[in-house]
Amino acid sequence: MSDDAADSAADGVEPGKRLVRTGGNNGLSLADRIAERFHRLAWQTPLHNMRLKGRHPLKLIAVSEDPFFGDPARGNALLDGMVMFRGEERSIAGLDFARADWSKPFADYLQSFAWLRDLSSVTARVTAAPIAEAIMERWLAAHADKVSEPAWRADLWGRRILFWTAHAPLILSANDPVYRSSVLHALARGARHLDRAADRVPLGVPRIAAWCGVLAAGLMLPGGDPRRSFGETGLKRALDGSVFDDGGSVGRSPAGQLDAIQLLTMLCESYSARRLDPPAFVQAALAKMVTALLGVCHGDKGLASWQGSGPIPGETIEQFIEATGVRTRPLKQAREWGYQRLAHGGTVLIFDAAPPPLSRLVAGGCASTLAFEMSDGKHRIVVNCGGSGMTDASVPAALTEGLRTTAAHSTLVLADSNSTAIHSDGTLGRGVIEVELARTESENGSRVEASHDGYARRFGFLHRRVVALAGDGRDIRGEDMLLPADKRRKKGMTPLAVRFHLHPQVEIAPTADGLAAILRTPDGHLWQFRCKGGRLAIEDSIWIDGAGKPISSEQLVVLAESPPGGANVSWLFHRAK
Repeated sequence: MSDDAADSAADGVEPGKRLVRTGGNNGLSLADRIAERFHRLAWQTPLHNMRLKGRHPLKLIAVSEDPFFGDPARGNALLDGMVMFRGEERSIAGLDFARADWSKPFADYLQSFAWLRDLSSVTARVTAAPIAEAIMERWLAAHADKVSEPAWRADLWGRRILFWTAHAPLILSANDPVYRSSVLHALARGARHLDRAADRVPLGVPRIAAWCGVLAAGLMLPGGDPRRSFGETGLKRALDGSVFDDGGSVGRSPAGQLDAIQLLTMLCESYSARRLDPPAFVQAALAKMVTALLGVCHGDKGLASWQGSGPIPGETIEQFIEATGVRTRPLKQAREWGYQRLAHGGTVLIFDAAPPPLSRLVAGGCASTLAFEMSDGKHRIVVNCGGSGMTDASVPAALTEGLRTTAAHSTLVLADSNSTAIHSDGTLGRGVIEVELARTESENGSRVEASHDGYARRFGFLHRRVVALAGDGRDIRGEDMLLPADKRRKKGMTPLAVRFHLHPQVEIAPTADGLAAILRTPDGHLWQFRCKGGRLAIEDSIWIDGAGKPISSEQLVVLAESPPGGANVSWLFHRAK
């Protein structure tokens, strides 16, 4: 009997219906951390510098295309002499890479040279090139010959090579042969560094970025055939470890998923520039990843807010998906990635049915298990606060961390605590390990039933949630249950709150009996909410928009208490108009 079958026989869970958060280590082991430390120290040795020397002439064989549009606001800021990212800005004239005084998100944007896309989107080369070269000269002065972090982090070098080769006309237009040689010399050294460092970054988007850089260098630099063969093997290994069979990425972030899709698409453009077909495994991965990404998009075609992601607008998603060339439909069930999509009659419901990601695979994971978002046509109604991984620089750090909590998501919160612990250093701790999941489809609609054990150790309860969407999309019926996890029941009452965060544009009118509320969307649709098993309250909330800025909103909160034997709260959303 297999392990899965044995577990099923023991606890009654059918094979294929359990999702387990394996590898509970919050980060790298002590041995891994020591090895990583020695690896980084090795960058400083003469041996590593010798490895960075090459034999081939410094030139680009071809220039690829960047098929994605940049951010016009950021691009126009560059024209005005400023680098701007998520509310943080620095003057180009004052940039000092050797004495960085900016945040990590700003540093990653600046160091990756992703700003080249923004700049190229708002002006012609004759105007953009002097700006790009001014920033490049400052980067070269600080980092071209000095191997150190963060500039030489493998994932940043991977992105940098993709952007340098796609926007070469902006950084190599100068007539100064010394400057041009410096750029190409840094590119070649970075590629050799990546050959040895690509597998050292965490699985997920960082490792995909690193190996895409290896391959782009193999395609665009002379003598690249051995590197290309080596890179294709490395990228396949990275994708096998970073992308689930259903197409979702191990970090479980929709924004991270979109990022990985962009990286692979830029790599495909590098192949096209050489009149070569990308490997079949890259095209297959892209197709699966796009299908999974569409599964977490609402009726407005924008992303749902999961695992630090924000509601990236639908027009942006459409443009990015079009650039991939993939034509597909949204994935309804991503069991490994962990998202369930229920869609009928213009109503879309997206449900988180998996444990949070492992801390060592992603920074800023959220305790969102069994939360859901819901939209009616182009208007979102139930949301998560979201956006912890993309907040504007003006948002206080404490609020950003608060966006990761269970209470910031539309689900049940027991005793005002997180279903998975969030440590003071930002890593995820104990909590949800197993999620049981069952889904049924019929002519009457779709139904998902799931439970998690995140509160079992501390409070002795399993949280089970049932959500059913009617076939016409007009009714969503749900029930949240607390079930005793074992026979050792704790005494006393345990407070609980079932939270439904609402989009800022939704208007709320509570009823006189305190058990219901009428919700109005901007197009005049009315949804009635009713609950049973608790007292309905309306509280303040917050929602992080697509630009990472906080917007005031409200939430429906069903307050109750659970005795040791458990409790249940039932609720209904009904579209009345």
